[in-house]
Amino acid sequence: MNYGIIAAGQGSRLAQEGVELPKPLVRIDGRPMIGRLIEIFVKCGADSVSIIVNEEMTEVADFVREIAPKLPCPLNLIVKTTPTSMHSFYELSSLMEGKGRFIITTVDTIFREDDFARYVDAYRNAPENIDGMMAVTRFIDDEKPLYVATDESDRITGFLDSPEEGVKYVSGGIYGLSGSAIPVLRECLAKGVGRMRNYQRALVENGLTLEAYDMGKIVDVDHASDIEMAETFLRGE
Repeated sequence: MNYGIIAAGQGSRLAQEGVELPKPLVRIDGRPMIGRLIEIFVKCGADSVSIIVNEEMTEVADFVREIAPKLPCPLNLIVKTTPTSMHSFYELSSLMEGKGRFIITTVDTIFREDDFARYVDAYRNAPENIDGMMAVTRFIDDEKPLYVATDESDRITGFLDSPEEGVKYVSGGIYGLSGSAIPVLRECLAKGVGRMRNYQRALVENGLTLEAYDMGKIVDVDHASDIEMAETFLRGE
């Protein structure tokens, strides 16, 4: 499995709240968030790890370059400022084209390692006709959550900005996809679509078969107060 990390955001809210480190280097569970993700991906049998950081994040780029030689798999670093997270997603996914299934996550997505490992196994062993498997959660702490509508077998039928009756999941910010999703991404970029949620809607509209995988609790670190919440969550408290 090939993995990617979107770490190109500014982390402005953390900075405004007094957190001096760039968001990817904020320590969670004793490790920088970006380092923790890399370690988890390696444990899950990564064939490669690809990371995008913006041009201002020199400390983050240096951190990635320092650990790259120590990894048992290739680590690809893209240093590029992109206008949206969807553009960052494209930069990463283009490195994975033709290599089968891949998983991309945002750097501030915090989950338990065992939960993620089970998700990877489920996606790796999913039937070939499954174009993607999105990690979802019933825990809502995002300021603007993306609700995920599913049928009785947890096939994804839509991505919604607001909750509707019967919708039990929100996006976990972990995207498991295959090569069939990349042409849709190119088409969205050509049309000027600039939000990940609209790209995900386009996947459904184009007939791709996506499954929702309930990964349990997933926490986003957007504010300084989220750091302690994430630590408490990982301690099982």
